[in-house]
Amino acid sequence: MNENFAFQRTEYPRPQFKRNSWMNLNGAWSFDFDDQNEGENKKWQEGSKLSHTIQVPFTYETEAGGIGDTTFHPYVWYERSFTVPEKESGKRAILRFQASDYLTKVWVNGQYIGDHAGGNAAFSFDITKALSESRSNQLVVKAEDSQSCSQPRGKQRWRDENFGCWYVQTTGIWQTVWLEFLHEESIQNVKMTPDIDTNSITFDYSFAGESGSRRKVETKISFKGEEVKHFSFTPTLKHASMTVDLLAEIHEWKVLHWTPEHPHLYDVSFSLYVDDALVDHVESYFGMRKVSIKDGQVLLNNRPVYQKLLLDQGYWKETMLTPPSDEAMLEDIDKTIAMGFNGVRKHQKLEDERFLYWCDKKGLLVWSEMAAAYEFTDEAVKNFTEEWMAIMEQHYNHPSIVTWVPFNESWGVPNISHDNKQQKFTESIYYLSKTIDSERPVVVNDGWEHTISDILTFHDYEEAGDVFTRRYENKNDIVENRISHNNNKYALAEGYQYKGQPVIISEYGGIAFNEGSGWGYGHQVDSEEEFLQRYQSITDAIKALPYIVGYCYTQTTDVQQEINGLLKEDRTPKIAMDKIKKINDSKR
Repeated sequence: MNENFAFQRTEYPRPQFKRNSWMNLNGAWSFDFDDQNEGENKKWQEGSKLSHTIQVPFTYETEAGGIGDTTFHPYVWYERSFTVPEKESGKRAILRFQASDYLTKVWVNGQYIGDHAGGNAAFSFDITKALSESRSNQLVVKAEDSQSCSQPRGKQRWRDENFGCWYVQTTGIWQTVWLEFLHEESIQNVKMTPDIDTNSITFDYSFAGESGSRRKVETKISFKGEEVKHFSFTPTLKHASMTVDLLAEIHEWKVLHWTPEHPHLYDVSFSLYVDDALVDHVESYFGMRKVSIKDGQVLLNNRPVYQKLLLDQGYWKETMLTPPSDEAMLEDIDKTIAMGFNGVRKHQKLEDERFLYWCDKKGLLVWSEMAAAYEFTDEAVKNFTEEWMAIMEQHYNHPSIVTWVPFNESWGVPNISHDNKQQKFTESIYYLSKTIDSERPVVVNDGWEHTISDILTFHDYEEAGDVFTRRYENKNDIVENRISHNNNKYALAEGYQYKGQPVIISEYGGIAFNEGSGWGYGHQVDSEEEFLQRYQSITDAIKALPYIVGYCYTQTTDVQQEINGLLKEDRTPKIAMDKIKKINDSKR
């Protein structure tokens, strides 16, 4: 056990819905394993039974957590104490987990609060009634995980050792735990939908409490400190919607759009009054941008955007899935941009909200991809659907997210090519996604046989540019299933037809240096010159095909046994970044 913890996560965890009344619960917690699942019978929930120390939010598998045991343990316990600040006395206390994998149970002062199933979405509990405001409070958490392939697990292995492209599991708390203090009346959520064609934005408000017509909501929109709009209204129900014209004299263009080159963000604050007394205040922001599809092109703000993406799995050597710091996230974003990419496909991971915040600020496009289950069962369908809905709601307001990807390479739907039941499941997720968010494209089964999908995406690790060109030069051969594009995989599942969608090569490359261990795609290279020759050959071949409107290179960094990153695990570049940028920047 290492008690000299080098990593701390002290930042505000939800920068797009920010309040001042909060308490960070990251840091040193008591911890223990419970492999025989005896803890509840032995009353561990009553506290003072745990023998190790862990640094939350880093898991026991990580060096940063202070334990560094990569063995799978199905039941783990956490404990810590906290005292409610005097200034927050009398308010509701909301205990929030940004993510914990997989089934999380919570007790406060020995009282059972509730549980949550899922490893990727944020969740919360109202713990007010269990608190003592006059003394320290005891918080106990039990996390139950499994090697089941019916739970969405992404790149977490379900065997005892790493294999293929699957890595050490993530068990228990892996993102920030925190307390938020609210009045009985509060703003629960505000869904923000920009419309650049009408220069407007729609706010869909949700409220907690029973005050009804005694409420007043005040909304202030500004840009770089200059007021744009300011309005108030009285909602009579727990939900309300307002559409606001944003035209203002703050800039010659009247409305400033969000783009990778100019990621303009408007600040917005929401204040809730009851009987003219301020009871809640939230700070947020939004970007005015539109993603649409027309004539085989992906459009950003009604103009074609050629997406040059990096496949980004978001792993770090010492912290695995948990970003070690704001600085670490910014380093990844800045180096991605420095290499000439304008976006990332977050592969099999729902990323920390602070990462998305910095993408919003820096102008990095994001494809948000669900962590896959690996079998098709009723349980898997239920687990997947509930968590996917929660994730879309949680991340909806981020302007950087331009594409939703619920499925990848038939994972969780292994017979999608011909099985009607699995096909209908993916259709249902497509339409459900479009119901929650009609504004963004949805890619169904990225890389392999598509059913209903707004973009056709192909994975192809061909090494030679001329071979790639011959395979793809006749578009109709590919999109009409006349030929396969990768290991006998076809563009569309049986019973589906091409309907003019844009085409993107959403995985390619994966070039690894010959390091004696680890793997990449194809032959390993021995020099920077050999790497650059191959990278340019295949990238230029993709760009030369006019119907292909973007690509995603595999990948940002090495990840454990997979050594095909442009950066090492410690983020050291393997190749001069300006040389990668020169190839990416070259004209089509």
